[in-house]
Amino acid sequence: MTGDDVAETLAAMGPRLRAAREHRGATLTGVSCATGISPSTLSRIETGRRKPTLEVVLHLAKEYGVSLDELAGTAPAPAAESRTSESHTSEPRTSALQRFGDDKLVLPLTRYVGGLHAHKHVLPAAEEPSARPRQVSHGGYEWLCVLYGRLWLALGDRDLVLAAGDVAEFDTRTPHGVANAGADGPVEYLIMFGPQGERLRPRTPPAPGPPPR
Repeated sequence: MTGDDVAETLAAMGPRLRAAREHRGATLTGVSCATGISPSTLSRIETGRRKPTLEVVLHLAKEYGVSLDELAGTAPAPAAESRTSESHTSEPRTSALQRFGDDKLVLPLTRYVGGLHAHKHVLPAAEEPSARPRQVSHGGYEWLCVLYGRLWLALGDRDLVLAAGDVAEFDTRTPHGVANAGADGPVEYLIMFGPQGERLRPRTPPAPGPPPR
């Protein structure tokens, strides 16, 4: 690995650590109690404001039940899954795409430290109706866009079902959690996350509607 490769791997590790923790339904406080790593340190690592040491990564890999290869993005890519439309016939074939447990796939799209982070998530079809998604809360601001399927977003005391093209944005200090809302296929969605509250800034006004008749 070159120096740039190492930097990219460390920068992409934050979203994977966050995804692994959320998959287990663990809070930063709970992980802190189990590992001895302070919640503030865990938060800074997950949001890319701090690079994890090998000792920290070893503790977290053991706590989350994932391998170092999964966290580093060097594990073999999972087999492609079937899709219900021709435009969704395979997953991106890249070692950065990681499976956490038996369901969530995460593909980090940004590999730098600090600022807005983007990553793609894939959840398989729900075999049976699930309980309300486990909720977590942390500092930052999130913009979520559904690409395919239907996503169940539990946001505070609200429950929203988002379809392809739907967008939600929220302060991540509000408890939130997601699950696949459908049994007929996977759900794919993009997340833009601002660890220090960064937000997307539209620079063009909405297109005008059709003139009145």
